[in-house]
Amino acid sequence: MDEDPDPDIAATLDVIAAANADILLILDIDYDAEGHALAALADALAAREMSYPHLFSRRPNTGRHTGVDVDGNGRLGEPRDAQGYGRFNGQGGMALLSRLPIETDQIRDFTDFLWTDLPGSAAPRVLSLEAAQVLRLATVAAWDIPLRRTTEEAVHILAFHASPPVFDGPEDRNGWRNADELRFWQLYLDGWSPNGPAFTAENFALMGTLNVDPDRGEGHREVVQTLIDHPALQDAAPRAPDGRLVTTDWDEPTPGNLRVDYILPAASLYVSDSGVLWPETDAETLPRATVEMASDHRLVWVDLEF
Repeated sequence: MDEDPDPDIAATLDVIAAANADILLILDIDYDAEGHALAALADALAAREMSYPHLFSRRPNTGRHTGVDVDGNGRLGEPRDAQGYGRFNGQGGMALLSRLPIETDQIRDFTDFLWTDLPGSAAPRVLSLEAAQVLRLATVAAWDIPLRRTTEEAVHILAFHASPPVFDGPEDRNGWRNADELRFWQLYLDGWSPNGPAFTAENFALMGTLNVDPDRGEGHREVVQTLIDHPALQDAAPRAPDGRLVTTDWDEPTPGNLRVDYILPAASLYVSDSGVLWPETDAETLPRATVEMASDHRLVWVDLEF
């Protein structure tokens, strides 16, 4: 990165530095095949004495052409006709930065899993037959990434970024896709597997933007509540300093500030603290203006002991 980065980038670096997490999931980072953007981010953090020696990213579904008219408007090749909404390949992908080694050969990548293959899938109800044959479930990506902890059992990061349940029509295509993206992980924790063995890890955390608030806003709220209540998970309920259970700074009254970003640790893990990085004034160590410039989503953090 340049010595004098764009103010938005500088603000993002400030937010990451303030969190100082051992495991960091970055969403909406554009993907490039040779990993230049992610490497530049890691270098910029290293310049601030924030070392993340282990990096992972793969090509997301965003902007990946399907070759069919997914939204049914009679035109091909538009952003909504991609596997996940995107104006170019790799727009708004995901990346994991870690201080723990990544067991790369054990990663399970479900990004190419077809939506229609999910048990009880809504795809046949909301897609044309042509689109249902090619459209993947993951709007962005879906990963099960094991991180090695010395000689102990690995800790798994279950990472994804679900579709926003809006920007569609009366068929509620995006709403049902979002719901099925969440149900994928519910079924995965229940022992169903799209390929390979069932998931049996004891130490893990589900992380990402689920894009649904269980109490407010659009989407199938009962589905996200079912996932939050899954017996294999616990909800640390990270809150902003003023006590609000929200993670976004969006226009009021619509859509309003919502809880759409989550870290849900395994029920067996001990949560020592949690929160949403949301300074209330510019007088604090990390100015509120910096956080607002970085993103309209706030950084969610959870401290785990295991």
